[in-house]
Amino acid sequence: MRRPNVVFVLTDDHAANAIGAYGSVINTTPRIDELARTGWRFDNCFATNSLCSPSRASLLTGAYSHVNGVYTLFTPVDASQPTFISLLAEAGYRTAMIGKWHMGHGEGHDPHGFDHWEVVPGQGDYWNPTFLSAAGRRTIEGYATDLITDLAIEWVESLEGDDPWCVLVWHKAPHRPWEPKPEHRERHDVTRPIPATFWDDYATRSPSIRRTAMRVADHLSLEDLKEAPPPGLDHEAEAVWKLQRYLRDYLACVESVDENVGRLTDWLRNRGDLDDTLMLYASDQGFFLGEHGWFDKRLMFEESLRMPLLVSYPRRVPGGRTFDGIVTNVDVAQTILDAAGVDHHPRMQGRSFWPELVDEAPVPERPAALYYRYWENDDIIHKAPAHYGYRTDRHKLIYYYNDGFGLPFTSFFTYPPDWELYDLEADPDEVINVYDDPAYAEIREELKAAMWREQSRLGDAPHHSQPVPAGCEDVEVAAQPELPRIRWLASQPE
Repeated sequence: MRRPNVVFVLTDDHAANAIGAYGSVINTTPRIDELARTGWRFDNCFATNSLCSPSRASLLTGAYSHVNGVYTLFTPVDASQPTFISLLAEAGYRTAMIGKWHMGHGEGHDPHGFDHWEVVPGQGDYWNPTFLSAAGRRTIEGYATDLITDLAIEWVESLEGDDPWCVLVWHKAPHRPWEPKPEHRERHDVTRPIPATFWDDYATRSPSIRRTAMRVADHLSLEDLKEAPPPGLDHEAEAVWKLQRYLRDYLACVESVDENVGRLTDWLRNRGDLDDTLMLYASDQGFFLGEHGWFDKRLMFEESLRMPLLVSYPRRVPGGRTFDGIVTNVDVAQTILDAAGVDHHPRMQGRSFWPELVDEAPVPERPAALYYRYWENDDIIHKAPAHYGYRTDRHKLIYYYNDGFGLPFTSFFTYPPDWELYDLEADPDEVINVYDDPAYAEIREELKAAMWREQSRLGDAPHHSQPVPAGCEDVEVAAQPELPRIRWLASQPE
């Protein structure tokens, strides 16, 4: 059987509820939606660390942050570690990385194991971006989302022979500061519904959540908004004005992504390769679009945690299906390898969902829950707390340990730990923290024990402030890894 080509389109900060196939009420994405019609839509795909660099590292390596070493935005990847790309290359695939890498640059951090790579430095620019490659730097005039697609197509068209290929088409969009094409901005300059939780007062939530600096009303900058609010607005009216400007530019950037997914699909169809190509569309995490009054991500709330994931491979995968089981970004690497018939690396920690897509037996047992950990404590911009948590199909337990361990881009401060617990069935909007509710005492303790055991299974170390849950006294606890530290702290005594 012919091995599939692979096109992996990854966006940065594209919320699932800004995709038509996921029932968006604020925009349409007809070309992305085609992938849902020809393949599978994953309704419960989650990031294990809702931050750009760590999520990208997990997608590549099939490992959690504490294993792949990318904890924060400023802990660069060891690019020589095993990835699904390095394994595909060993199996005869031609491979390329085009677009936003965002896992560090320089010796040991630039893309490794690719036949070709051309990436934007750091966050990259929307307009006239600079690209880095093994040959050096060049600046290309135009719009980044179009140019990344152009370069990906050009590379594939340059290949000779019949060996399969894999190209990563990893976009900057729709990342902050949301700079769309003027024609797209004009089309999206309409009033959109305000999320039901936009005026959330955090009444039952922990101090850890109330310290975050991600409020649309208070923390969007002039660079984000592109213009000052009209004079004379009261606080509530100004908050709504900011939300509408934010959504306008964000969704206009999404429209360019949608157009370019269509360009890739049409190009594959015209080449006669569409049926034999495994095409994935995902975002590196979710994003708040005004829910709870927030923008950005990082937190373990659903809008931030949930990743869109669409998988199409017409030759092998039935179309128009939905996948309800829990999967994570750590599972993607092994799934791609299974589709290509390539063995996993033993260091990978995920579970391939490929057998379920092609109805192969036996189907591996799916996890009943996911483990999450965000390490970038109290950064100077967003002030989000370091935390870890455990989400089942109904409940979500979160422990805010509020300690950055001196990791790069964390603050010097620590705060008292906090707990939160949500009942996702009774409270899908996550506005009622029931951690101290006596009615949830039994499930609360069960979740603590389950999370402790999952940490042990994955080799992650619980924070020293967390008490050992009842019944877990004999569970082996992983040692705290040696973490990279802010340079001036590296030589300080413990």
